[in-house]
Amino acid sequence: MEDDSEFTIAEMVEMKNIYKEIGEETLAPDFCKGLASSFSLSPNRAGKPAITWQQVHNWFQDKHKRTHPEPEATPEPLHLEFCAVLPNGAAVVESAPLISFQKRKGTKAPDLSELIFEAKSSKDFAWYDVASFLNYRVLYSGELEVRVRFAGFRNTDDEWVNLKAGVRERSIPLEPSECHLVKVGDLIMCFRERYEQAVYYDARVVEIRRGPHDSDRCDCIFLVRYLLDHAEDKVGLEWICRRPAGDESNNREEIQLPPKSIFF
Repeated sequence: MEDDSEFTIAEMVEMKNIYKEIGEETLAPDFCKGLASSFSLSPNRAGKPAITWQQVHNWFQDKHKRTHPEPEATPEPLHLEFCAVLPNGAAVVESAPLISFQKRKGTKAPDLSELIFEAKSSKDFAWYDVASFLNYRVLYSGELEVRVRFAGFRNTDDEWVNLKAGVRERSIPLEPSECHLVKVGDLIMCFRERYEQAVYYDARVVEIRRGPHDSDRCDCIFLVRYLLDHAEDKVGLEWICRRPAGDESNNREEIQLPPKSIFF
């Protein structure tokens, strides 16, 4: 921004009036040179430094910027660091762009640094950790789909996933001291070995047999019913992940329980 003290009050008033009349035409070098010469030769500038055309040009340029502010640039996509844990215990850490969130004036930018997501594959209906969201599209029905890169998989395994039905905040592994958080009827995500696969599926807790505990071990046994095919299995706590608090899908269902002797 040009220092206004280099101009007299009369000169600034004249430049403001000229800008009102001809606007950005004042940015033309020839026009600025003529006006600078006029100011420098004026009796009112006697004893003061001559005005250069660059000073006049800079003044009009600053005036134009303040009168016609440029629109705010679209923010870059937020980058999140996803730490994905595979069934074999390996960790995959990847920094990847999430769908852009635009920050409005006067609002706080969303804090997404702690969010980790999982998505359901349409190939086997199992849940996998999300490494990155690559793109999105809106269907004719108005539903939103996102292109997902699954943690630990190649780009050839990328899938379009329904955002509402197939993407959610990541399920939470349990420590031995947290087994009391799991109740009969809870929706959980349960590790399952099936057809040379070992993946996570949604399941409901049918029954629980509580066992002894210490800080490093939980001997409770959980009877679960998988939502995919209604098969049932008895698993330990280490196979279970619970849904985050506030997940609307985690409403306990009334389950008709057979006699306990069948299971335990």
